[in-house]
Amino acid sequence: MPVEITWWGHATCTVEDSDVRVLTDPLFARRLAHLRRRRGPVPPPRARHADVVLVSHLHADHLHVPSLETLAPGTRLIVPRGAPLAVPGLRRLKHLRLHEVEPGDVTAVGDVLVRAVPARHDGRRLPVGPQRSPALGYVVEGEARTYFAGDTGLFASMAEEVGPIDVALLPVGGWGPYLGDGHLDAGRAAQALARLAPRSAVPVHYGTYWPIGMSAVRPHEFHSPGDEFVRLAAERTPAVAVHRLGHGESVRPEVTR
Repeated sequence: MPVEITWWGHATCTVEDSDVRVLTDPLFARRLAHLRRRRGPVPPPRARHADVVLVSHLHADHLHVPSLETLAPGTRLIVPRGAPLAVPGLRRLKHLRLHEVEPGDVTAVGDVLVRAVPARHDGRRLPVGPQRSPALGYVVEGEARTYFAGDTGLFASMAEEVGPIDVALLPVGGWGPYLGDGHLDAGRAAQALARLAPRSAVPVHYGTYWPIGMSAVRPHEFHSPGDEFVRLAAERTPAVAVHRLGHGESVRPEVTR
């Protein structure tokens, strides 16, 4: 079966590989605190079907307990080590098979291996308080090696710690007019692409949620990151096939192993 990537919006993707469905950072809400979903419908029920769910870090737009509650009983849920202590709501999800990981840990799911890799991002649940859990990316390895970056900034050892990959799911924006440290914008994502050198890439984490009442504040930061990433990637890494998906769209990237 060909590898298939579906982008549902924000950092939520389905990776289908070797008859295993992997779901990343599920966020199925129309509204989250001060954020409103401004583009794309809320993902349909089929988006919730997964063999394993990967949570990259503890921020509420990536670890969204109400969305996790909608997953089918028995679904495997992989979270950063220490997450249940920092997010008590996780401990209520008795219907899920919870597994904590840190960088370097490998989890087998059917014929797929899921390897946790480092990310450079604030992994705390709240903007203050102790750093209880690492922020992570994941490499899903089956027919392809697909890297889901979660949220991360550039770091010198990125290519070494992520390793050879075929497909990169890279954040290229955010949910507000300004990106802080530990994030990729379109330009830094294009630099990451040059370091990682995959065959294919899909830009994610942009153009979905935006703060209520801020439509007129730097709106290009909401609308343009995907196109800007495509343009910069074509200039700097023309050998990489970049697929800018709409919400709910899928692609079967070329994979040669």
